[in-house]
Amino acid sequence: MADHTLALVVDTHRLYREAFAALLRRECGFLDVRETGSLDEALQTLDERRDCAFAAFDLATPGIGTPLSLRSVREVYPDLRLAALATASRREDIFLALRAGLHGYVPKTFEPSEIVGAVARIMGGDLFVPNALVALPLAPEAVGEPGSERRSAQPFRLTPRQLDVLHLIRSGLSNKEIAKALGLTENTVKVHANALYRALGVRDRSGAMKWAETS
Repeated sequence: MADHTLALVVDTHRLYREAFAALLRRECGFLDVRETGSLDEALQTLDERRDCAFAAFDLATPGIGTPLSLRSVREVYPDLRLAALATASRREDIFLALRAGLHGYVPKTFEPSEIVGAVARIMGGDLFVPNALVALPLAPEAVGEPGSERRSAQPFRLTPRQLDVLHLIRSGLSNKEIAKALGLTENTVKVHANALYRALGVRDRSGAMKWAETS
């Protein structure tokens, strides 16, 4: 496999992310692999290292929840090849990953050789989903129904960081000012803000402010 510069593994389980990172170095041609168990630290890395070619996010990482939460990462870092990691292979989550613009969905139950093959497909420009997709049951609230994305992201599911951003947006602060107040980069705030707008079902900060005023 051709050498790549940098990859990022985001997982709260240190043992798994260290093993995944070692596999990326040894078998997938990455010269450097960064590891973190925090969404904000991951976004900080992506902001500092624009040469990051591949990132794998465990959906169980606080602040993520579903693959749709990673759509904002794709919007802010469009050149990044992005995959979701998950313990369970749920058909609706796989469809959500594709809708979010992710390049792959890699079950954490995969054998090392299967992970290497999945990463090779993703870095080669293809989309990767498990071959067992067709055999997986689809939840009653089928993905793709009109409004299903909105129903799956009710306001009470906002993350603590999204609530912080919403509070500061309501106070009239710009993304740059919010970044300074929270000790984050401006792009990190942009990712959280975009995810917030999507969760609230609004288009921009003015919509978020109106939502806050009526809630």
